Amino acid sequence: MKSKKNEFSVEKPRLPSLLEDMNLSYEDLQDEEYISSVNITNFHLQGESVKRVNLTETILKGSTFIGCSFQRAELVDVRFQNCDLSNVNLESAIIHRVEFINCKLIGINLSEANLKNITFSECNLRYALFSFSKFNEIKFNECELGLSDFQEANFSKVGFYDSNLSECHMEGARLKDIDLTSCDIEGITISIEDLKGVIVSPIQAVSLSKLMGIIIK
Repeated sequence: MKSKKNEFSVEKPRLPSLLEDMNLSYEDLQDEEYISSVNITNFHLQGESVKRVNLTETILKGSTFIGCSFQRAELVDVRFQNCDLSNVNLESAIIHRVEFINCKLIGINLSEANLKNITFSECNLRYALFSFSKFNEIKFNECELGLSDFQEANFSKVGFYDSNLSECHMEGARLKDIDLTSCDIEGITISIEDLKGVIVSPIQAVSLSKLMGIIIK
């Protein structure tokens, strides 16, 4: 049974009941462009670079942004569903009240980002970069996070549920009060100091004991 101490809620995107369908084009995505209150479906973009784009109150479905760069983007009240953002650069982005549902996010760069009230559900985040990011009220539900990088991330109310965290890099990311019992954490890289207060199963504790040089017979 999970402790109530570790339970928290994540705010959902605040989306209007009616959204205008938008046939987005690359010309609509210029530096510092502001896009709001639209529904975007089956938009495809690859390898482009746009700075400080602002996206609010928007739903994106079946869209791809493979290898694109959106540094310092601001995403507020947005839902991504069945989208592919593999190798997208969102370094230093501000992301608030956003949902990623069944999305392919392999190698996404969210380092030094400010992340608040975000839910990742059934997403592939293998090789994702979260180093030096601020996490506040974030949930990962049934996600693939193997070999992702959380080094020096600042965790505040973060939940990992039925997710694969094997071989993740978590040096400097304090795991106090974070429940990892439903996750695969085999081979994670983390310091003993950062493990203080983490919640794990007996089997996981045996695996983590190797980090302390303990031999269990």
